[in-house]
Order: sequence, then C-alpha cells, then structure tokens
Amino acid sequence: MSCKINPALHRESKPEWIKVRLPSDPVFWSTKGLIDDLRLTTVCEEAQCPNRWECWSGGTATFMIAGDRCTRACGFCAVKTAKPLSLESDEPSRVAEATKRLGLNHVVITAVARDDLADGGAEHFSRTVTSTKESNPGVVIEILVPDFNGKNDALKVCMESEPHIFNHNLETVERLTKLVRSRAQYKRSLEVLKRAKEFANELGYKVATKSGIMLGLGETEDEVMKSMDHLLENNVTVLTLGQYLRPSEKHLPVVEYIHPDQFDRLKEVAESKGFRHVASGPLVRSSYHAADFKPELDL
Repeated sequence: MSCKINPALHRESKPEWIKVRLPSDPVFWSTKGLIDDLRLTTVCEEAQCPNRWECWSGGTATFMIAGDRCTRACGFCAVKTAKPLSLESDEPSRVAEATKRLGLNHVVITAVARDDLADGGAEHFSRTVTSTKESNPGVVIEILVPDFNGKNDALKVCMESEPHIFNHNLETVERLTKLVRSRAQYKRSLEVLKRAKEFANELGYKVATKSGIMLGLGETEDEVMKSMDHLLENNVTVLTLGQYLRPSEKHLPVVEYIHPDQFDRLKEVAESKGFRHVASGPLVRSSYHAADFKPELDL
C-alpha cells in the first residue's frame, strides 16, 4: 500500500508513527497488581499489545480466559503454543471480581483456541460472561472468540450467555489466511460471525458483531475492500484495522508499514460502505478503545 520495506530487515527502525508510550501513571501498576493478585491472564501481555500501557493506565484490560497456552500456532501471534492445562473452575468468578474492582463499564473477554476441548471452551466462555454480568449489573460485555472449529452447538452455548458484542477476527484477507492463521478458514470465520447474530435473534436478543483485519502482511488494497464487503454481507457492522507488528523473528515478517493517512482513508471508505463503527490506525487492536462503540447504536 505504502512505505514498503524489505522483510529481511526485521531489525531496522520502525516508522516514526509506530510509537508506544511507556507507563508513568500509577494506575498502570495498580491494575497490574490487581490482575496478578487474582491470578488472571490478559491478552494485553500475552499478545504483546502495544497499547497495554495506555489501557492499563486507564484501569482497563482485556481478560484472556482458558489459560495462556494455545493449541494453534498462527504465524502472527505471540501467545505460546503448547499442550493446555485443565480449565480453572473459579476463573469466571475471578474475572467478574476483577471487572468489579476496576469499575469497568465495558469489559472484553477473549481466550486462546482450545481445540483439545470438545466444545472449544464455549461453556467456559458462557460461565465467565454470566458470572461477570451477575457481579456487575449494567456492564457491557464484549467477547472475542476463536472459531470453535465451526461447531454450531458450541457457538450456540456461547451465545446463550447473551454478550452485547460478539467479536471474531478475520485477521487477514482470504488469500493470506492459510499463511497467517493456523487451522483457521476464511469462509468459516464469516460463517461464525453470521451464525452468532442468527443465534442471538433465535434466543430473543440483539448482538452487535465485530471483526478485525491486520494490515502489512502483503495484502492488496483491493483484497481489503473485498474483505470489508464480505463482512458486511454477513451482517458485521463494527470493524478494526491495525498494523501487523512482528512479535519475534520466528513470526511472519512485516511486508509493509501502512502510513496513518492510509488508515484514515480506509476508515472513511469502511464507513461509506456501511460499517457503524470503525477504529483504524497503526496501533489499533481488537479491543483498543472498545468502549468507544456503544452497542445500542448498532441495533
């Protein structure tokens, strides 16, 4: 798209717009202390999110349940791949307690892929959402889920907990899916997003559906536009666009750094296509400023 680099030169300096502010606010450290005290895992740390200093300083975090060991080995992701441990039965109540202590109005709950479990961890998701709701009346709950291997019964169990926002990321364009996402399928992800909203309707409630795409992996602008259209065709109305940043030399190289002006233009295009809310920028991630979107606007 713009600002192309040589993939082999991973150690070269990043563009000046890729900046991360180091923590100075004491709230950052109190949030970290609370998370450690309750023995919780956050995707902020596990995925090396560049915004964790900002979010934690604001007293917010995205909780990652079902352990910190993923059964997949996606080429972009910093979360470790290993044989998972057993689920912790009290984890849902610990997430609920953390949400309460932090005074959150909007909480994001995600998880590693648990292909070792028959339901992919759907019941654990459901219990965590239900527990968090019970402890925090009025809180908006967003879930960012794996694809559950396309199992509709598992997805329905997850949706029975009635989250307000359902998020499942495409991560990349169709052509690059096999390279970027271990075991995932582009069309399956679209189906998961579509079925989530259908299950919510069958269960008698409304849910906003959301997805995200990383840029800089070698996709073309035309492919990004097609992915936007595919999401809209499957009733997804919230979109995030962010720059892929290589976690280590073992991961896929950055093919291109996208200029902020390009992100701004893509945001305008996405909104003109019909997305209700778009977050687009070099450091944007799935849950970045998640509370900026009010789900009632999507209903």
